[in-house]
Amino acid sequence: QVQLVESGGGLVQPGGSLRLSCAASGFTFSSYWMYWVRQAPGKGLEWVSAINTGSKTNYADSVKGRFTISRDNAKNIVYLQMGSLKPEDTAVYYCYTNFGTIDYWGQGTQVTISS
Repeated sequence: QVQLVESGGGLVQPGGSLRLSCAASGFTFSSYWMYWVRQAPGKGLEWVSAINTGSKTNYADSVKGRFTISRDNAKNIVYLQMGSLKPEDTAVYYCYTNFGTIDYWGQGTQVTISS
């Protein structure tokens, strides 16, 4: 079955960096777009970034220039390198993919930016 497992979250000071990973299994990873989405405390889901099968990337304006999404199709992993982190980046970060109308989500990883 399809599984997405995020890791790499934690507590970081403002201005710091983190790299999130999302390990995928149960499907042909290289054939699908992958996405990162986040949910800040008390707020709705916010799309963060996407990477297509050819590794073309897109970013939300709020993270553009600070975050980098990438994928390793040999390892079935999608990464989110986050830099210049701000308190407003505090959220649970989820990776997901979709097969037409069906979405698959990971369990999320908590990122907290605080001094």
